[in-house]
Amino acid sequence: QVQLVESGGGWVQPGGSLRLSCAAPGSIFSISTMGWYRQAPGKQRELVITISSGGGTNAADSVKGRFSISRDNAKNTVYLQMNRLKPEDTAVYRCRSLIRVGVQDYWGQGTQVTVSS
Repeated sequence: QVQLVESGGGWVQPGGSLRLSCAAPGSIFSISTMGWYRQAPGKQRELVITISSGGGTNAADSVKGRFSISRDNAKNTVYLQMNRLKPEDTAVYRCRSLIRVGVQDYWGQGTQVTVSS
């Protein structure tokens, strides 16, 4: 069973920064599109940002210019750097490793990010 291990969530004041990490098995990491998704209470899950195996990124408009994603193929880890956080960024953030939708499509357990004063 494939496990994605997330870390780095927590509480931060508006305007602050957090970095999330997600480690995946080496057997799938290098060929996966890695991504972060989030779900706030009462809302649908939404894409935050992804990075392909080749390094191309795709971010939601709401986080462009504030969030960035990077991958360390030597450590089989993807990072989500979140800057200038806003209260509306509060959500459970989940890591995804995608090779083929519905076939090789793995999710982390989620980590809570809370932005409040």
